[in-house]
Amino acid sequence: MSYTRKMAWRNYLVEGFLILASLIIILPMLIMIFGSFMDSVQVMKFSLRLPTEWHFSNYVTVFREGGLARAFWNGILITGVSCTLNIFTSSAAAFILTRRETKVSNFLYMFFFMGLIAPMSTITTIRVVQWLGFYGSISSVILIYASLNTAFSVFLYSGFIRSIPKSLDEVAFLEGAGTVTVFLRIITPLILPVNATVAIMVFMSVWNDITIPLYFLTDSSDWTMPLSVYNFYGKFSRDWNLIFADLVLTSLPVFILYLFCQKYIVSGLTAGAVKG
Repeated sequence: MSYTRKMAWRNYLVEGFLILASLIIILPMLIMIFGSFMDSVQVMKFSLRLPTEWHFSNYVTVFREGGLARAFWNGILITGVSCTLNIFTSSAAAFILTRRETKVSNFLYMFFFMGLIAPMSTITTIRVVQWLGFYGSISSVILIYASLNTAFSVFLYSGFIRSIPKSLDEVAFLEGAGTVTVFLRIITPLILPVNATVAIMVFMSVWNDITIPLYFLTDSSDWTMPLSVYNFYGKFSRDWNLIFADLVLTSLPVFILYLFCQKYIVSGLTAGAVKG
């Protein structure tokens, strides 16, 4: 057997193994989707089969009783502002750190890099937010999310901005442009692929998180959709068909976003890795 044929068979085996491994995620997902259309008795079997009768009213009940409209807009507000704030601050910080090659900038870069490893201290953060005077507000959650994702964003932006020739900056400076003008008019248009990647990654991490809203939002009316599942489960703990419907509605925005934007994630990560 030739080397090319051996490599082809190895690729087939690897692909087959990955397809089988993906069933670990796909099968529970199908059980959840099918179960969301069943009645409260049939869903208790937790079996992978189509409903004998499709109950679309489950979604109407969940949307009405779970307060998902308010939770959806809370999630959009928190996620959208967090993404915007993170993109602006992280890209600006990465631009300064990569262009000013000093000991201070190198230290700050390593300081940001440590954020990828160091875990968040919840108790300390709560005390800091209480001291600042906005504990329990949506603003506190937005600032926490923006800061938590800064380390990854700065790391990604730095790798891409290093690939941009410094001669572009120098020409702009000779024309009388300032640092802010160079960043906004020269660097920002060039980092649009990374902006898309960061926006999608931050969106998914913020939207799916439940710990930060649980600890920092004292009013349940400010809760996001993933956290509303926690509240909804307390009311309908025996109605798994309604719980499954709530889970489907909660995960649907992220699924749609990833389905249509996965190419931007791959291209942005590849650009940052190769050019950095």
